[in-house]
Amino acid sequence: MKAKDIMTSPVVSVELDATVMQAAQIMLQKRISGLPVVDKDGHLVGIVTEGDFLRRAETGTERRRPRWLEFLVGPGRLADEYTHSHSRKVEDVMTRDPVIVSEDAPLEAIVDVMERHQIKRLPVVSGQQIVGIVSRANLLHALASVSREVAPSAQSDETIRKQLFGEFAKQKWAIYLNPIVHKGIVELWGTITDERERQALVVTAQNVPGVKSVHDRLVLIDPISGMIIST
Repeated sequence: MKAKDIMTSPVVSVELDATVMQAAQIMLQKRISGLPVVDKDGHLVGIVTEGDFLRRAETGTERRRPRWLEFLVGPGRLADEYTHSHSRKVEDVMTRDPVIVSEDAPLEAIVDVMERHQIKRLPVVSGQQIVGIVSRANLLHALASVSREVAPSAQSDETIRKQLFGEFAKQKWAIYLNPIVHKGIVELWGTITDERERQALVVTAQNVPGVKSVHDRLVLIDPISGMIIST
């Protein structure tokens, strides 16, 4: 899947010369938490979110600091915060040059960008025009859609075992394992050196098509002394 397959479109946006109150009203009416900001040509120039409205003079929530801390922060940052909490223009409140993705961006790249920049939504662009928005909710919708398509399929025990070894081989921490499969039931035999590996291996087996249930027979061993650790 790509961005264009899951994005919300058409996009609800606000123009650069809009007021903070206009933007807030649109967000409330449309039940959305963020708005792209566009210029008169429709080009994306920024994004404003509900987080930008947390520190506002109208609600008495502008940031206040002790005098000694204001001295350390410096006049430039204090002035910027004042503008952000008192200006009535979206232009002064929005985040400029927002992180964007193209409509052909794969979901893996989208999630990577969201995690790296700690953001919840990404404008999707085609050229200079914004064509959609991908949010965490869109990713959840994609997950639900894919889950409905995945149907369990019957496979031979031998095929299941081969797939298990194939999945284990992809993970550097999944070693010293010997899964036994009988009538679709998997018994995980082997050793682990970290308790967190146990659940990861169980999940790996559960995700193999045709597996009916998984029984954990794994033994935890201290990697330094080689002693078995009772659990």
